Amino acid sequence: MKFLRVFLIAAAISVLAGGAVASTWNIDPVHSAVGFKVRHFFANVVGEFNEFEGVIDFDPAHPEKAHVEATIQITSIDTDNDDRDNHLRSADFFDAENHPTMVFRSTKVERGGEGFKVTGDLTMRGVTKVVTLDMAFMGSGPDGWGGTRAGFAAEIKLDRKEFGISWNKTLDQGGAVLGDEVAVSLEIEAVLSKEEAGR
Repeated sequence: MKFLRVFLIAAAISVLAGGAVASTWNIDPVHSAVGFKVRHFFANVVGEFNEFEGVIDFDPAHPEKAHVEATIQITSIDTDNDDRDNHLRSADFFDAENHPTMVFRSTKVERGGEGFKVTGDLTMRGVTKVVTLDMAFMGSGPDGWGGTRAGFAAEIKLDRKEFGISWNKTLDQGGAVLGDEVAVSLEIEAVLSKEEAGR
C-alpha cells in the first residue's frame, strides 16, 4: 500500500531538540511514500497509495503522549496496471465505493529496539484493528526554504483477511494466487507547521 507511508511517526520526534511545548508536524505527501507488497503466484507485486495526509501532535517533554492521525485515499492505489488497480478498488478487495479511506490513529508510543513502537487503531474496509509499527527516526533540520523537516521510516506486516479482504483463487496444483500477508513500508517527511515554527 506508494502503507499505507503513512502515517506513523509521532514517537520519534522525541529526539528532536526543542522546548516543552506541543508542536504540530504535517506529513508532506510529495516527499513521502506509502508502499506495500504481497505475494502473487511465486513473486511479489508491489504498489503504493499516491494520496494521503497526516498530522502529528507532539510534546518533547512527554513523548509517550504523542499522537498522530493519518488518512489514505483508497482510490489512489497504484500498482502500475489499470485493470489490477480497478479490481483492487472493487468490492473483492478494498470496496472503495463504500470505504473510500484507510485511517490510522495512534494510541501509544514507546521505545523499542533501535527505534520506536507506534501502536494505534487502523481502520480499513470498515474494520478496525489494533496494530503496531516499527519506526526509525532518520534525522531533522532546516530544509533550505525557511522550514524545518524530519524524516522517518516505518514497517509493518498485516494479514489482509483480518480486514475482510479475503478474495483469492486456488491453484490447480495447490496453494493460492495471493498471499495473505501484506508488507507495508512507510517513508515519511514531516514539516513543522508555520505556526509552531514562529513560536
